[in-house]
Amino acid sequence: MTRTLGVIYSATALRGFGDGFAAIILPAYLTSIGYDAATVGLIATISLLGTALLTLLAGTVAQHFDLRSLLIVAACLAAASGLLFPSTAHFAFLALIAFVGTISPASGNVGIHTPIEHTFLAREVSDAERTATFARYSLIGALAAAAGALAASTPDLLAASGVARPSAFRIMFYAYAGLGIACMLLYLMLPRQPPQAERPAAPLGPSRGIVYKLAALFCIDAFAGGFIVNSLLALWLFERFGLSLSGAALFFFWASTLSAFSYPVAARLARRFGLVNTMVFTHIPSSIFLIVAAFADNLYLVLALLLLRSALSQMDVPTRTSYVMAVVTPAERPAAASVTAVPRSLASALSPAIAGALLATTVSGLPLIVCGALKIAYDLALLWSFRHVAPPEEQ
Repeated sequence: MTRTLGVIYSATALRGFGDGFAAIILPAYLTSIGYDAATVGLIATISLLGTALLTLLAGTVAQHFDLRSLLIVAACLAAASGLLFPSTAHFAFLALIAFVGTISPASGNVGIHTPIEHTFLAREVSDAERTATFARYSLIGALAAAAGALAASTPDLLAASGVARPSAFRIMFYAYAGLGIACMLLYLMLPRQPPQAERPAAPLGPSRGIVYKLAALFCIDAFAGGFIVNSLLALWLFERFGLSLSGAALFFFWASTLSAFSYPVAARLARRFGLVNTMVFTHIPSSIFLIVAAFADNLYLVLALLLLRSALSQMDVPTRTSYVMAVVTPAERPAAASVTAVPRSLASALSPAIAGALLATTVSGLPLIVCGALKIAYDLALLWSFRHVAPPEEQ
């Protein structure tokens, strides 16, 4: 393992841990200060929208700046987000911090750092090792997110020991800020990636058509996923089944753990069946489990179905990232990572507000049904459009 890979993996672990608990305590904190489900959904939408715009900015300007510096800026934003978010209960300020900050309702590798880290990883390995490298990257992030989800029960433990609940939430947000500072120190160890001497006329060149088509399809998938980001899924479990914060933390720990160990499995399947086939034929069963969970009345059955979904639903993450990096030229990779990630973030930013409203209806499981149906449509469209576009290692 190179030093660069070690730094990226370590930063991913720290960031994943923070995102893991932030996504769960976010709805609990907002409801504790008086906001309802619709407002929680709106703040989630604002957060994802801001993330999308910052990611687009990072991808489009990456060729003009030192990539290491951009990652350091992203880490500073994370630190500022954790310090400022619990400092106010006013909606306008919370919305502003959510928009420009990094606290996300969805755990996982999303945000300004994503296209830059993907570029670092793709530069460090060969085509043959690329999918396995991204699987390892996703595995580390997901395991850290699982540990972070388990840590989301800390406010309950602190409250039981006599700490006021608002103070307990503040401690968690300050811990998130500390993780941002730790990531900044790690990024300082990366080698400088100066701007290219010969800059292309545009961030995307010969691969523009493929990237735009992938981005359009990824929008469908991301819009669907926005209906059940972790914050809203936790809120659904809180309101429909009365699940405690500690219970939700335990559930998301196991969900993230199952997702994590699916990543190396996905890399093995991709070598045997191809990247696109692996993405599609693991994704469809997970969407079926999600739809069935919406109709179940027993909490344990619902949790079992959601865990089965978690074991399959994220196998497309390393394979999708590897596929994007494979079908573009090296010079286009930062822009391709950004252009495919940003529409995902923009699309996913639209649905939490809708999902928050749907949670207030008599059929509170509607967000799960809509998500599952749209994801199946996306999988079939992806298979049809890219079944003949093979990455170098499959040619």
